[in-house]
Amino acid sequence: MALPPAPIGAVVPVGGVLAYLLITRQLFSRSTWRRLYPLSGALIFLLIAVPWHVLATLRMPPYLNFTMHSGPGEYHGFFWFYFMNEHVLRFLSLRYPRDYNTVPRMAFWLLNLLWLFPWSVYLPAAFRLSYKPVDRAGRTRMLALCWAGFLLLFFTLSSTQEYYSMPMYPALALLLGCAMDKQGKWVMAGTRVLAAVAAGAAIVIGVILFSVRQVPTPGDISTALRQNPAAYTLSLGHMGDLTLPSFAYLRAPLLLAGAACVIGVLGICLWRGRRAYFAVAVMMVVFFHASRMALVTFDPYLSSRPLADALLHEPPGQLIIDGTYYPFSSVIFYANRDALLWNGRMNNLEYGSYAPGAAQVFIDDSQFTKAWLGTMRYYLLADGGELARLRSLVGSAHLHRVAECGGKLLLSNGLSAAAADLNDGKNRPVSW
Repeated sequence: MALPPAPIGAVVPVGGVLAYLLITRQLFSRSTWRRLYPLSGALIFLLIAVPWHVLATLRMPPYLNFTMHSGPGEYHGFFWFYFMNEHVLRFLSLRYPRDYNTVPRMAFWLLNLLWLFPWSVYLPAAFRLSYKPVDRAGRTRMLALCWAGFLLLFFTLSSTQEYYSMPMYPALALLLGCAMDKQGKWVMAGTRVLAAVAAGAAIVIGVILFSVRQVPTPGDISTALRQNPAAYTLSLGHMGDLTLPSFAYLRAPLLLAGAACVIGVLGICLWRGRRAYFAVAVMMVVFFHASRMALVTFDPYLSSRPLADALLHEPPGQLIIDGTYYPFSSVIFYANRDALLWNGRMNNLEYGSYAPGAAQVFIDDSQFTKAWLGTMRYYLLADGGELARLRSLVGSAHLHRVAECGGKLLLSNGLSAAAADLNDGKNRPVSW
């Protein structure tokens, strides 16, 4: 189901347009507003957005709650959650629950150089363009600048999550394209910087490949990674999981990424002007393919589809997730199963769990132990590092391994078909 436009979806473009009109001295011009049709445009927007929000508010009371505070066990209805919590309090970095993280404002700005790379090397040239609204090109560039500038400043005053700046990239892409089309010394300097960065990246990749040339690769990549759960609320949080041995599992993607960098360097050195852009574009196409290959290698660690496939081949039983829902959400999707959440009342699920009529899917240690040691068949999704805790609660004799993937386990309290195969058909638990 597609959701209607959210308020933030109107604030950002309207703010950019108002900034543009103010700078170009059109904000208080009657002819400007006659051409923009603000009343009819707002009416169309409201006709699309309001019915859904009103219906959701009526179905999930209380209504029109404007409190600035919430905590465990408190439920203030849909209106409060959607408008106050997800917009006002999120902007003020007071949203509850606090299941996200922010970066320093300087990093929020500078990370855009990374997101836009390699084209970000031409940003200095874009800043030197003419933004005087004396012709259509100048007005277009000014509008793009207001679009990007307003959005960046707006979220600089808000909770600075890395990806909040991404809606301004179409505007920046237009400005970068203008700068690249005009050429000039700043564009040439950017191209030289790009060649140097690509050459440096190729050298680093070569050093890494040489360092891991004899490193064995047993199992999947999860065996060579270290976990940093506290960092996973950031978009680049999993970068901290990498270790030098983990690159041994990424030899093919690294080799292709290195080749991409070499293509870029050679193309820039051999071609001049606009033809160099083609070499950079080819470099990025090859690099993105290397990234896709790397994601395939990371799939057992980041995804849980093999566990879902194993579950689908097992006898029927109730599924339980140990801890937070998100690491195993793909199992729910691929297996199309409901699940109980063991000590999982946290993050985005917490607020809705207190709503009247909410599904009672949250269980604690005592409820889990009673169910697991009962007569019904249960399956448990858990991190491999939690095995000692599970043994202490229910005993090794009641833990049967169905499947394992990326350091994650699918366990059963009754002997499954997969466990029977591993035990030569004997009715005993899997040896750990």
